[in-house]
Amino acid sequence: MPKVAIVADTNCGLTRKEAEKLGVYLVPMPFSINYKTYHEGVDITEKELFELMESGAEVRTSQPSPADVCDIWDKALETHDEVVYIPMSSALSSTCASAVALAADYDGKVQVVDNRRLSVTHYSSILDAIKLMEYGTDAEEIKKILEKHALEAPIYVTVNNLEHLKKGGRITPAAAGIATILNLKPVLYYHGDKLDSYKKVRGMEKAKLAMIDAIKKEIEETYKYTNYRLFVAYSGDKKEAEKWHKQFAHEFPGREVIMHHLPLSLCCHVGDGVLGAAVAKML
Repeated sequence: MPKVAIVADTNCGLTRKEAEKLGVYLVPMPFSINYKTYHEGVDITEKELFELMESGAEVRTSQPSPADVCDIWDKALETHDEVVYIPMSSALSSTCASAVALAADYDGKVQVVDNRRLSVTHYSSILDAIKLMEYGTDAEEIKKILEKHALEAPIYVTVNNLEHLKKGGRITPAAAGIATILNLKPVLYYHGDKLDSYKKVRGMEKAKLAMIDAIKKEIEETYKYTNYRLFVAYSGDKKEAEKWHKQFAHEFPGREVIMHHLPLSLCCHVGDGVLGAAVAKML
């Protein structure tokens, strides 16, 4: 039975300390601020990122260098026979395609999973991979299983500030201006392809209710007869996030709801004050 290492990038939202506790190797996602490169979880905090964004700094996301990725794979292979690498969704970044090209030089020892997930749903894939690994599943089979179930994990988010989506070209300045005046909060939806509009409502409380209703509908229509994990996600104010966690959990009595921070690689596009909710099939 081969000894399998699980490797992921920080788009999953895990801190280095959390990853170490799970036995997961982490590749830090890079991004540039005013043309200076930073790495998530290494040399910048969330607070520092948001302060720079609010000051008008130019923020661009990127992908890990081939050397950084291969160094972590090589380290994992010093004590393991195979690697399962779960990078950021191929729908949102070229990180996955680059990793597939790099893995070609590893003679099948590195299996790259086209995860199609982000943030807490990405984290759920890691939990599934660990479970499969503990059952003795080899790297190639773990890849097949995760990709087969990749789309069984919808996530909904609402943003407090449309400025960063406007800067990134994901919403027009006119639409952002109207939404701000009318206190419209977009609820966005991601299900393996792209971040898309789900609903527009007035005020954050209605946005929360829309996300709760959306997750309830997902469970009723798709996950009712399966085991699943529930998540809430956030950026910025942890106290507001804890209130959201409590409100969401109240709607799903008897179910554990995992609260996790949005990765900085996503915060670069949506800013602070973001709340989210997700359901993911548990393998």
